[in-house]
Amino acid sequence: MTIKKIISSVCLGVDTGGTFTDFVLFDGEQVRVHKVLSTPSAPEQAILQGIKDLGLNGSQYQLIHGSTVATNAVLEGKGVRTAYITNRGFADVLQIGRQARRELYNLQPAAKKPLVVSADCYELDTRLSAQGELIKPLSDVELATMIEQLQANLPGAVAINLLFSFLDDAQEKQIEAALPDDLYISCSSKILPEYKEYERGMATVLNAYVGPLMQGYLQRLEKAVDGASSIAVMQSAGGTIGAKQAGQHAVNLLLSGPAGGLKGAQYIAGLSHYKQLLTFDMGGTSTDVALIDGNIVLTSEGHIGHYPVAVPMVDMHTIGAGGGSIARIDAGGLLLVGPESAGADPGPACYGQGGDLATVTDANLVLGRLQPQAFLGGEMTLDVAAARDAIKPLADKMALSIEQAAEGIIRVANEHMVRALQVMSVQRGTDPGDFSLVSFGGAGGLHVCALAEALQIKQAIVPVQGGVLSALGMLVAVPSREMSRTCTLLLDDAQPASLQLSFDELRQQALDDMGDELAGQTAEVNYSVDCRYQGQSFTLNIAWQDIDKIAQAFHQLHEQRYGHALDIPVELVTLRVSVRGQLSSFSLPEIDKAENDKQGRQHNVRLVGVNEEVVVYQREQLGAGQKIIGPALIVETISTSYLAPGWSCRVDQSGNLLLSY
Repeated sequence: MTIKKIISSVCLGVDTGGTFTDFVLFDGEQVRVHKVLSTPSAPEQAILQGIKDLGLNGSQYQLIHGSTVATNAVLEGKGVRTAYITNRGFADVLQIGRQARRELYNLQPAAKKPLVVSADCYELDTRLSAQGELIKPLSDVELATMIEQLQANLPGAVAINLLFSFLDDAQEKQIEAALPDDLYISCSSKILPEYKEYERGMATVLNAYVGPLMQGYLQRLEKAVDGASSIAVMQSAGGTIGAKQAGQHAVNLLLSGPAGGLKGAQYIAGLSHYKQLLTFDMGGTSTDVALIDGNIVLTSEGHIGHYPVAVPMVDMHTIGAGGGSIARIDAGGLLLVGPESAGADPGPACYGQGGDLATVTDANLVLGRLQPQAFLGGEMTLDVAAARDAIKPLADKMALSIEQAAEGIIRVANEHMVRALQVMSVQRGTDPGDFSLVSFGGAGGLHVCALAEALQIKQAIVPVQGGVLSALGMLVAVPSREMSRTCTLLLDDAQPASLQLSFDELRQQALDDMGDELAGQTAEVNYSVDCRYQGQSFTLNIAWQDIDKIAQAFHQLHEQRYGHALDIPVELVTLRVSVRGQLSSFSLPEIDKAENDKQGRQHNVRLVGVNEEVVVYQREQLGAGQKIIGPALIVETISTSYLAPGWSCRVDQSGNLLLSY
């Protein structure tokens, strides 16, 4: 497998979305893109169709895949039945959680269905101390009895989470060895060797809950893909993992596709030397927003649905606002957009597949911002009449014209996205005006100018291949592992030599785990530590350096984040090691220079709400250095960009649109 990986220069990035499955093919010199409608019930079918369409059957290529299998299983509650094994007295930890109320003033909130019901929770009378000392050993008789009970209930997976297993995992290993070989088993000491038994338990359960599904899916994909020399899957932290290992690390795949988008945005913007970015990925079902300040920011306090996910993942905020988001009138007569989506089947009304509810895509079509004959490069013609028919009931209820109702749908959707972008910037003390807005996803280019104006951002980027940027991001991602271990002590008491030994152990674990994925590459290794003031519950991540410098950096970061620093001891909590391979040979080809600023002009159209005629440009025909003055529509195979009045753009050497206001 390693030899094939080295000699294969053809790479295929695939991102499975809620509406479309996107493909970016790089043959060593040129880039080709493709889209097919997703097949949610069997995601591999859309992938196989795209591979066939691209003529890759029987060819040698590397497949890098962003998967939604794990994500959808959690969000839809369709994982496998999971048994939970823990210490005596701790079976209810997952249901008790942190007692954080999502509805502060609701005295009778609706109960959330637990991932693991009480009947599937098993307790063992064993205990380690907080220092890792064995207080009460595990009884072989009790273990055997528990396994008999567990086998009688026929779970599909088992999650093992014992107290302080991050200090000594011997008992978890003992339980794992006693369980039947045909069970999918997740141990907390392998999944998340950190403190906080609730978050560690949830990560372990989530891994077990979706792991068998992910394993089965990848096995079917590997068997069905003809010619792929290797298959890798994007992880939530922005690096890839081999398909054969991905099933054992399913909890690390919950933000697989969105992480690809951030990698793509970082790469594209870097070509024009932009490093401070606010990104929004607007697809068919949802919009993901994030902030990149030089590097992609990771968090260990993420969520999927209402479940905490403490494994490292890209720091991102997701809302239910996409091209397929459904518009409706509530009981009070207000216009609402999302979070429900028309998805891929039946899709927006204008797709002509039986959908009859108004969506954001239908509104953009009615306003003229989508050209019916130019959608997907002309392979799919949009039905304007169907879009108008879908919006008309809403317009009638609001006593507005169809065009006015369509404008209202766009404004409401934009407001949702503006608020999401503020969550990642303004609410964290960051001025969005200091950043450039990067839009991607199939619908992103239609909304970028309005969002930038609302946030007082003067620069924006619409990347080349922005409609499939998550798939392109798969091609610039590298193999990686994020390792961690809780090691709580006062920073003043830390012994650098001892900590370095722990770092080296984690580094070696990562290298051993990656194996052939590095293919002989020299790995890049970064060390960091999570710190907090003594007595705090939450931490800040600081790059590993001299102890005094760590304390100083922590005080500065705490003051920047929270507005104050304290004169109390700093505590070191968790050691983190990031191991990454080297960037592949992927590179975007440079485009030819523009002969004049009229290059690529197609025709003029009239848009609702715009007084002057709007020029339509074919993006593939634009040249480097070309300038376009708004209003304008820039159409391409996979998306459309709307350059609003007052905006202009310049085409860079790679074909990216650099917008300014």
